[in-house]
Amino acid sequence: MAKLRGRGYASVNYPTGMNLGGDPSQALIHATTTGTFVVSLSSVDLGQGLKTVVAQCAAETLGLPMENILVDTADTDTGPHCMGTFASRGTHRVGNAVIMAAAEAREVMLAVAAEELEVDAGDLETDGTGYIQVKGAEEKRVHITDLALAAHFTHGRTISGRGIFLKEKNDPVPETGEMDPDSCQAHACTVAVVEVDDETGVVEVLEMHNAYEIGRALNPAMVAQQVEGGAWMGMSHALFESTEPYYPTRDHGPGDFNEYLMPGPADIPMYHNAILERPAGNGPFGAKGIGEMTANAPIPAIANAIFDACGVRLDTMPFTPERVLRGLDELRGNHH
Repeated sequence: MAKLRGRGYASVNYPTGMNLGGDPSQALIHATTTGTFVVSLSSVDLGQGLKTVVAQCAAETLGLPMENILVDTADTDTGPHCMGTFASRGTHRVGNAVIMAAAEAREVMLAVAAEELEVDAGDLETDGTGYIQVKGAEEKRVHITDLALAAHFTHGRTISGRGIFLKEKNDPVPETGEMDPDSCQAHACTVAVVEVDDETGVVEVLEMHNAYEIGRALNPAMVAQQVEGGAWMGMSHALFESTEPYYPTRDHGPGDFNEYLMPGPADIPMYHNAILERPAGNGPFGAKGIGEMTANAPIPAIANAIFDACGVRLDTMPFTPERVLRGLDELRGNHH
């Protein structure tokens, strides 16, 4: 009886967005009287960080600090249309729409600043701290708060912009089946290191190495959260979670969350993350989607690691001690 160690690999590529009947999202942006830019969306942030990434895209495009951006994920009645938060499409679709809206608003902002400073709009730049200034003559400048007030009360201008990103519908070629269903693909590889107790059948994940190629990491800290949170979910699917352990019979199914198993703090392995950036030509600043794929590769990586450790090939989740022991019995020729 021993604890057997194994290592398993799995790689995945994952599409950003879907085909649908075309896949659009819209964004609107406008400046308040005091220079806060409100980004209006009906896109939903489920906790994945869309509001932060959208604010970054708007701030970067406008040339203003993040503090000047307010993201309003209104609702589907009042916000501009969005297909929804699914298909790892949020950053790509909404980011592109926000960049388009912010670029239009920036043009108006610079045009009003040109009137206010009595210069040509082409001679103006933003300094990233809230000032619009003349290139090469930085002392000739106006702050966004003063500019927004002047736009409203002196010039009668609305500093605003509209944006939409559309992935156009694509139909398959009947003869070959070829089509263009998504916008770009992200790639990942997980290496799982496990220990299998051949007496109890318990599998422990010791380490997970995750490498992700995601175009560009717009927010590296949130990318790490996605990767590690997704790896946790993948491990949870692989080893613990089941609503129907003896499907199709209903025996021993969990009745509540006390009985529904998930990994606790002691089950979390060491994570090692690597982010590779190969910008997508059609992504916002090159970004691809990373939401859903993070739960995928860990599952087959763990299955391969179990096989490497003890020779048992499992293809039904979760990989419970019972299934491991039954597999070991078969290998030893003990058919009970």
